[in-house]
Amino acid sequence: MTPPPASSGPSSASGTGTDPGPGGAPRDEADPAPEGVASVAPHAPAAPDAEAAARRARRSRIVQVVVIVAVAVGIALVPPPAGVDPRGMHMAGIFVGTVLALILQPLPTAPVALTGLAVAMLTGTMTTDGEALVGFANPTIWLIVASFFIADGFLVTGLGRRIALAFVARLGGSSLGLAYGMALTDLVLAPATPSNTARAGGVVYPIVASLSRVQGSTPDSDASRRRLGSYLALTSVQVNTVTSAMFVTAMAGNPVAQKAAADLGIEITWGGWALAALVPGLLSLVVVPWAMARVYPPTLTRTPEAPAHARAELRGLGPLSGHERIMAATFVLLLVLWCGGSLLGIPATAAAFGGIAVLLVTGVLRWSHLAANASAWSTLIFFAVLVGMADQLDALGVIDLVGGAVSGSVGGLPWTWAFAVLALVYFFSHYLFASNTAHIVAMYAVFLGAAVATGAPPLFAALVLGFVGNLFGGISHYASGPSGVVFGSGYVTTKEWFRVGFAMAVVLIVIWGVVGTAWMGVLGLLA
Repeated sequence: MTPPPASSGPSSASGTGTDPGPGGAPRDEADPAPEGVASVAPHAPAAPDAEAAARRARRSRIVQVVVIVAVAVGIALVPPPAGVDPRGMHMAGIFVGTVLALILQPLPTAPVALTGLAVAMLTGTMTTDGEALVGFANPTIWLIVASFFIADGFLVTGLGRRIALAFVARLGGSSLGLAYGMALTDLVLAPATPSNTARAGGVVYPIVASLSRVQGSTPDSDASRRRLGSYLALTSVQVNTVTSAMFVTAMAGNPVAQKAAADLGIEITWGGWALAALVPGLLSLVVVPWAMARVYPPTLTRTPEAPAHARAELRGLGPLSGHERIMAATFVLLLVLWCGGSLLGIPATAAAFGGIAVLLVTGVLRWSHLAANASAWSTLIFFAVLVGMADQLDALGVIDLVGGAVSGSVGGLPWTWAFAVLALVYFFSHYLFASNTAHIVAMYAVFLGAAVATGAPPLFAALVLGFVGNLFGGISHYASGPSGVVFGSGYVTTKEWFRVGFAMAVVLIVIWGVVGTAWMGVLGLLA
């Protein structure tokens, strides 16, 4: 894929649409064709190779659809076990088929969700008045959508790029300093950017690519890419998994986990999540660039030109514009409300919409920005449908059935060992997924229910599995949207990714499993 330009607009850089497709390359469902690819004249004869590739793609899609339908029908035909509503197995078949389609991607994400919803309504598995559309009234879903629009403000005003350049100007004298500068940029933007792909592809990666090329590091050869670009690019992905885990609003799947926990009677507030992730998150941001420099070291360690390059670009940007100042002030206000809104009686979703109103009234954002953000609207459809399906599975008794089976597999173990096994299985099963969110939708509620059944403290288990839903995003080149962005750049090979991804997974598991657990013990979450 073509690396995202530094001036990526809101609709191209914001959203969940860049989750990797089946081949590992990022897929932008908001665009009919990759940007920068020349269109073919209507009457121009297609090359034989192109025709053959198109035929293979059609055959592959047909096979995918057949597999999806076969799996869905097979599950739907299973007689409902005791305690499960007669519609339960039908709903399970439709849900599993939808999730499988999200993984195989015969269609983009939103069309897959709409197709699954249509099947559920047409078969009578979900009623149109009280079940099928309930997800569209969920405030958590609208918090995600609102956060996409807020994130647009960083891109439209250029404030996100300015922040990144400011950190590079101060820390960029070495490859390690550059990595820490990128980490701080990601951390600052994370609370208000639910698309980790937007942060990675719209803000961080363009800076990484620019700095790497200035230092003579391009994907053209192994010697050139390993000079600096490979290290910065892959480190940015590992850092992104950490910042995504630190805030409910830093990755689109986190509110889904929050909602699933609430359905089990476990309340996770924005501030509670952030506080629990604070110590392991900050420690990870210190350790990850350093560990990456040893696991995957660049051949260039000193970059004395980088700060000067960043300062020159900052001079070119000029002083802070009025819109940048408004965006920064709105962002700070939102952080205050998200952290302490419960004391003021202001829900997180209400605060987010208040922030959008400020940005619209002051002209920082226009309605055209919001209307053009296809990824935000696709996310609304995708999450609303899947949350509604998950609620229906719970209401029909399927979640209790599956949770009981999973908890039974670790029955007899002390809850500490049982939960450790469940968390590790949840983590490494992500090798089977090409999206954090799809994994969370498919497995979070089941594993949380199983963990609670083994005796694990409910809030502790909900938070740990919520963190894991982000931390596994760097284990493969197809694991998440940011992974797809970086892999498509050509700076990292598949073999390198699997080796380094596994090594960093171990590092993160140790930090969050040991230090994170100790910190949550201090907070009283293990009682």
